[in-house]
Order: sequence, then C-alpha cells, then structure tokens
Amino acid sequence: MCPDSDVNELAQLAGNEATVVAQKGEGLAAGLTSVFAPLAEGHQRRIIAFNSDSPHLPRSVLEDVFETLAAHDVVVGPTHDGGYYLVGAKASHPTLFARHGMGTSSALERLLSRARALELSVGLADPFYDIDIADDLTRLAAELRLAPARAPRTARWLKEWELVAAQSRTDTGEL
Repeated sequence: MCPDSDVNELAQLAGNEATVVAQKGEGLAAGLTSVFAPLAEGHQRRIIAFNSDSPHLPRSVLEDVFETLAAHDVVVGPTHDGGYYLVGAKASHPTLFARHGMGTSSALERLLSRARALELSVGLADPFYDIDIADDLTRLAAELRLAPARAPRTARWLKEWELVAAQSRTDTGEL
C-alpha cells in the first residue's frame, strides 16, 4: 500500500514477489481497509500490510507471518511502543480498522479488541520496532552501521545524513 504516485516504482522493486496496491481513502485505517479489499472479491490469498517506518524489517519475519497466517484469520506484528508494524489477513474484514485510533500507544490493544469482537483468531508475529522518535532513528543508525545490508538504501541515506550533520557541527564550531 502506498500513494498512487509510488505504485510503479515500488512494483518494480518488488518484482514478482508482491503486489503493490495504491491507497484509497484518507488516513491509515482507510488505507489498510483498501489493502485487504481484494479478499472481499473472492481472491484466495494471504495478504500482509506492513509499515514504511521499519525499513530494517527482515524478510524472515514476513515469511514467518505468512506461515502463521495459514492457521489464523489475522496476524499482527506488535511494536514495543504499543502499536503494530504489520497486519495480515486471508479474508476481508472491512470493520476491523473502523474507529481504530491509529498512531497511538494503544493502537495494538484496540486492534486486538476489535478482532476479538469480530471473533477472529489472531496470531502474533515477533515484536519489532519502528522509527517514530529520534531514539528509534539513533538505534537504527547504529544497527545499520554494523549490518548495512539489512536496509541498504536507508543505511546509505543515514551515512550521508551523519556526514552532513558532522560537517554542520564543524562549520558552527561544535565538537
């Protein structure tokens, strides 16, 4: 799921590995609902939507989620801050994200509560972190200095950003 303007670029990056879907509607809840809409049309497949603020998410997590999804209606990947980085489903549940309070420290609990109300079985992926605050970005930068292959484009950008920041500190006399 991405803005319509990014579909072609992301589809090229994904190749035959995934289908890229343009977001329909305003906000994250509408976007997530639109991702799972093809399931309502009778397409028999498992779909995963994951966030864009975890560029370091290992492929193995996604593979595990597809396996977990075989045995559950919904799979959710919790973040350490009370949110979630991923949702997977194998059927459309249009009201799952309704009145959902995205972007809050209780987003995960609200989603799980809604899934229980809809009597959906829920599997959980391994907890992971996303990049929401400066400390998260600092953590990611440190990890990618050690293993840049985890997110090569992000690692390159962070390295350039750190060089610019260091130059700026030098130029202003900060050490």
